[in-house]
Amino acid sequence: MAEHSSLITKTKCYHCGDAVEQTPYVLNDHQFCCLGCQTVYQILNENDLQSYYRYNSHPGKSQQAQKEDLSYLDEPNIVAKLVDYQDDEIAVITFYVPAIHCSSCIWLLENLFKLNPSVKSSKVDFMKRQASITFSKNELSLKELVQLLHNIGYDPKITLQDVIKEGKKINQNGLISKITVAGFCFGNSMMISFPEYFGMAEFEREYSAFFGYMNLAFGLPVLLYSASDYFRSAWYSLKQRRLNLDVPLALGIFVLFFRSALEILTQSGAGFIDTLCSLVFFILIGKWVQERTYYHISFERDYRSYFPVAVTVLNEEVEKPTPIADLKVGNRILVRNNEIIPADAILLKGDALVDFSFVTGESKPITKTLGEVVYAGGRQTGGAIELEVVKAVSQSYLTKLWNNESLKAYERKFETFVGVISKYFTVALVSIALLAAIFWILGSAPDRAWAAFTAVLIIACPCALALSSPFTLSAALSIFDRNKMYIKNTSAIEQMAAIDTVVFDKTGTISSPSASTMCFEGNLSKLERDLVYSLCRNSNHPLSREIIKWLGPSNVLPIKEYEEFVGKGQSASYLDYRIMVGSALFTNVKYSEVEGSVVYVVVNETVKGVFTLEQSWREGLNEVIGALKKNYELHLISGDNERRAEALRLIFPTNATLLFNQTPNDKLLKIDSWQKEGKNVCMLGDGLNDAGALRKADLGIAVSDDINNFSPGCDAILDGVSFEKLPDFFAFSKDAVKVIKMSFVISLLYNVVGISFAVQGTMSPLFAAILMPISTVTIISFTSLMTRWYGKKRSLI
Repeated sequence: MAEHSSLITKTKCYHCGDAVEQTPYVLNDHQFCCLGCQTVYQILNENDLQSYYRYNSHPGKSQQAQKEDLSYLDEPNIVAKLVDYQDDEIAVITFYVPAIHCSSCIWLLENLFKLNPSVKSSKVDFMKRQASITFSKNELSLKELVQLLHNIGYDPKITLQDVIKEGKKINQNGLISKITVAGFCFGNSMMISFPEYFGMAEFEREYSAFFGYMNLAFGLPVLLYSASDYFRSAWYSLKQRRLNLDVPLALGIFVLFFRSALEILTQSGAGFIDTLCSLVFFILIGKWVQERTYYHISFERDYRSYFPVAVTVLNEEVEKPTPIADLKVGNRILVRNNEIIPADAILLKGDALVDFSFVTGESKPITKTLGEVVYAGGRQTGGAIELEVVKAVSQSYLTKLWNNESLKAYERKFETFVGVISKYFTVALVSIALLAAIFWILGSAPDRAWAAFTAVLIIACPCALALSSPFTLSAALSIFDRNKMYIKNTSAIEQMAAIDTVVFDKTGTISSPSASTMCFEGNLSKLERDLVYSLCRNSNHPLSREIIKWLGPSNVLPIKEYEEFVGKGQSASYLDYRIMVGSALFTNVKYSEVEGSVVYVVVNETVKGVFTLEQSWREGLNEVIGALKKNYELHLISGDNERRAEALRLIFPTNATLLFNQTPNDKLLKIDSWQKEGKNVCMLGDGLNDAGALRKADLGIAVSDDINNFSPGCDAILDGVSFEKLPDFFAFSKDAVKVIKMSFVISLLYNVVGISFAVQGTMSPLFAAILMPISTVTIISFTSLMTRWYGKKRSLI
């Protein structure tokens, strides 16, 4: 039997690991931070699933958050759009479950059938944080299935984008097939070539022709299938009259096969098929590593991932969940606390206190009066309100803002280090090969010209160079990932290294949505401070407690006639003083420029000031700005007003531009003006109002306190808890580019050694078979070790 303990101790919740700061809940000698965590434990315990807690300490997620309304999952048309498959008996659905983070999560979700026999099977994709569940639809409804996941703390995230069923899917099956073919041919070709390596060809001469034809047979699928993408890319590059790294790679692969085929068919040599297969195999591995990015994180989200699947429509006082797409002008809708307003609508009933920070950047919730238009995208922070839709979702302010042409992706003229080098590498390689051929033609041994020409193209093939960048940058990506900086692709790291100007948004970027601080505008005497303290200490309201913290130690005065009006304010008397603390309406403040969570202080009918609850600066902001200003030009562009401008001027350097009340288009134009001055600009933002600037900037970083929530299109997503590591991230990106350049020098040294033999026209298959794999292994080892060393140097490992 569970009991509610009165013992107050500081310990960790047995389920989620959060600190138990208040009176803990105790069950079976385990303490829990809330009733929700205790309930999850009780459910698992009663169903013989205690093993969940054996694999990891505190594997669960806190259950203190408010649960959403699931009534919309009773609507058949919504269910039909959400499920992957259904027939008369079963249904299959794939949920995105952000709480998946460890082996205990996988074990529990794959044992759902023990909690409810109607669940036939469940399979978890850990990297994507997805759970695919097959269930009996006649015994268990979709709503009940989601409720089951809610009860055990694995709330699926269901948004409008799940209904649309769109999204960028990365399919690497084709690449993996090509790697498989190249690897198979490489292994068999090496085995067949062993007699040639060890000088045994003389003893096996009767089989040498047969082995040669087998080698040629292994080379054909590698040339025609595995290496096909390089030939396509090289051809496209030449058509565009530019040279990329695939041109010398394709040339080297073709020459390798052509010379090998010629030698085998004419019985003049053993060829280099094993070298060809190893070359293609390794560069495909490098390509796979480069493309294997954070496919479980979306960097191209749109407004639909911000909207819910359905909204509650009122028809003659009857509530009915309705899909967002079916919402029509004139519909009366009910929006509860913390729900999104899905379409532009007129407020008909209730007190609207709407948070538009995501859309406008304004940090203060805005009060709306009856009859006023409330725009889509705002989040209601007060009680339930009723509204009448005046524009369809597709025509709402939020949708128009998102579809604005100014927010479309911009073509960035950024060239990676390998891209720059490849322009000159091909020309230099072909030039050396031609010079070697001409030297032998004009010299004493014209018969060596062909051997020298092809040998240079083979041995100087930029395999090592092609591998240095993907392996370095993929190692860097894993280090960024470990520190909760999720970068879209490897080229974004090089873009990051080239940045010289960093631009910050304010609300939600340098300030934290999850932490607030009390600010006061006005002037209070010592007596008035004591009066406010004495009044607020009688209330248990969160704002009163914050005011008491702000005031600090004060004298407690014997106030009289104390009254508190819930949700409005409080008042009292002391000697000849009458003090009121509360909302503008309660204190009779006729004109208020301040919106949101504000508390006015009125003494004897005179306004003494106003308390506002502001988002706190992110931890380490001063240190971040201090470190970045040494090497970067810093600016701030905010859609918020200038309330805290003076504080920001003390944090940012004197040469920084601080702009407030900026529209999304203003931000974009300012980024563009800096770029026209020749600056490489990085923009850090968090909301839809930053979307255009994030896309226009040379590097866009979305700062989010929950990477699974909506964030605008960007090149990287930075978890808010790692904001203080931003200077280290920028420095590490430069280190990664250094490693690429150092590995390029090493690959050049190998090429110099190889070319010195190749130009003589005496290169043997054994020499090529040894030198090329050694150079490849050296580059891969060097890049991996050096990248990790720099990561440790920056305290990122």
